Amino acid sequence: MKAFHWILLYCAAPLLSDVQATYHLMAGDPELMAAQSYAQTRNNGRPPLRTLNPAKTDSQCRSRSLDLVFIIDSSRSVRRGEFEKVKIFLANMVDTLEVGSDATRVAVVNYASTVKTEFLLKDYFSKLDLKKAISRIEPLATGTMTGLAIKTAVNEAFTEQSGARPRSRNISKVAIIVTDGRPQDQVEEVSASARGKGIEIYAVGVDRADMRSLQLMASTPLEDHVFYVETYGVIEKLTSKFRETLCGVDPCSMGHDCKHICVNSNASYYCKCRKGYILNADKKTCSLKQVKVEVVEDPCKCEARLAFQKQTQAAIQQLTAKHIQIERLENTVGRA
Repeated sequence: MKAFHWILLYCAAPLLSDVQATYHLMAGDPELMAAQSYAQTRNNGRPPLRTLNPAKTDSQCRSRSLDLVFIIDSSRSVRRGEFEKVKIFLANMVDTLEVGSDATRVAVVNYASTVKTEFLLKDYFSKLDLKKAISRIEPLATGTMTGLAIKTAVNEAFTEQSGARPRSRNISKVAIIVTDGRPQDQVEEVSASARGKGIEIYAVGVDRADMRSLQLMASTPLEDHVFYVETYGVIEKLTSKFRETLCGVDPCSMGHDCKHICVNSNASYYCKCRKGYILNADKKTCSLKQVKVEVVEDPCKCEARLAFQKQTQAAIQQLTAKHIQIERLENTVGRA
């Protein structure tokens, strides 16, 4: 019987480790409980911010337009094979997004003891080009200067010169930090400053990641913005969770009052008109554009007309004079 128990435990071990590796939670550990993903807590008594039913919302659920910057840890603790899994995670994330100059733009900031901006928001506007750029990223090795990486992302990647859209466009700015260690610099103030500038921060911790640091970096509520996986081997499983988190409703597909064209704008929409029409004051209907035609007289034609008129008048005057002379002559002959 004991031998049977050992065989059962041996066979079940891989399955149990897989389940445990996805979200490492221990009863009574408040820090880890706070780090639960949104997917874990959405049914724990608090109504979810977004509820997705694929059968009903696939046609309405679309990736929000984002200025998205990945901030990835490539310090010595991240082995090359593990770093490759991070790159696969980034590529999978790109596949879930609507990428384009007028949709989601993506940048990557790579860090260890130094920070390197791999590419900017203005560099690539197709999924293929983005994934090729991601495949070329190399780890930087020593150190974990997470605070410096966040500061670099704010000062270099999230600027309009680097491709970030202006605030007036109302495009969400999102940073996703992936790290497996404890920062060697301060992250609280720089993260608060980034959030104060409108950047929404998600913190993904792997293996030995410091949970307190993740919480200091992430936006609130923490249960929606802090994720934890036990190994890089399962980080890809977060792709679907981020797809749900970053999913936005497609307002145009839910019905609109636009006469011609409906354009999504995050959680709202606005109307446009087809070529040759202008939007009316109600911002919904369209009217045919009035074309003002100016008739410009050809000065040459005017001069020619005047000359002709003068010649005609002169000819008439000559004929009139001759006619008068003839009448006088006839009168004179008649009297004789």
